[in-house]
Amino acid sequence: MKLVFDCRYVRTDRHDGISRFSAELVRAVAKRHPVTMLISDRAQLAMLPDLPWAKVTAPTSMLEPLVALRVNALRPDVVFSPMQTMGQLGRRYGLILTIHDLIYYENRMPPRQFSPVLRLLWRLYHLSFWPQRLLLRGADQVAAVSATTRDLMRRHRLTDAPIPIVGNAPDDAFRADAPRQAPSERPSLVYMGAFLPYKNVETLARAMHELRGWTLHLCSRIDDDTRVRLLELAPAGSIEMHNGVSDEEYRELLAGATALATASRNEGFGLPLIEAMAAGTPVLCSDLPIFREVGGDAAVYADPSSPSSFASGALALAEPGEWAARSAACIARAEAFTWDASAEVLLAACREVADGHPQ
Repeated sequence: MKLVFDCRYVRTDRHDGISRFSAELVRAVAKRHPVTMLISDRAQLAMLPDLPWAKVTAPTSMLEPLVALRVNALRPDVVFSPMQTMGQLGRRYGLILTIHDLIYYENRMPPRQFSPVLRLLWRLYHLSFWPQRLLLRGADQVAAVSATTRDLMRRHRLTDAPIPIVGNAPDDAFRADAPRQAPSERPSLVYMGAFLPYKNVETLARAMHELRGWTLHLCSRIDDDTRVRLLELAPAGSIEMHNGVSDEEYRELLAGATALATASRNEGFGLPLIEAMAAGTPVLCSDLPIFREVGGDAAVYADPSSPSSFASGALALAEPGEWAARSAACIARAEAFTWDASAEVLLAACREVADGHPQ
């Protein structure tokens, strides 16, 4: 079976979610089966394992609908793409696409790095489900990163194809060698993520009024308007804005935190949760089906519409023995999420597609 892995969403500076998913998954798959990577920029190779590769047009190119004609020349049996928008016109190989979430059907703000034309097309695309159904109709299988997303896909009848669950996992650098016994003496919460409306960071800021002496660390880059708004919502001095951190700085913040916190109203997986859990840092999160799927009985759940609920959840971790118990439970829960396990699921799906799609 000749397997081609679409790595064109890998960034050239530092990983975002899709970039990390691609790089870690192709690395795990390559340990089990030969892989040819599909790239659009040679600079991406610095972020990828040392594997055979071929260069084609970028996934944001106007030529994307015709990319299959270029990929045909590689004579693959199966191509896996970590997104759902890969062009299919004229393809002569099996194809597995990926759906990470359906967030943008409820929250239609497009990624800021897109051009104005792409941002408009993004909004139009998410006005209804029929464009998504058309894209997925030609795929032999459509991977989902969680059972929650798979169930939503079935509910909205996005595809009749098999839906294997190829989940996210934390980088091994996050995994703690042993359960931690106590957080830093100064109680703190860490938030890692964007500041989009559905992320609902305002609830965390308001909760700080009931967490006197605590610090809320906001790790990601933030624009000036959002910075001012969040500072106005919280008590003076209770929020520390890092405006971007390295992976090493992020792990250091987690190591001293009382909990990682997220009040998001919608997610496709929640990678920061599983990273924190692997590090032995308890998780305080919205009571959502996807977070229940990831956090199980290890996480602390709160009402995303209630700052008091989040404050109560944070204070509960200060009860005798509670923090250490949650830390141990998080480490144990995170052990089930590995790139090796995801690679096994993906390879099984690829073999199934290859068997049913001879060239």
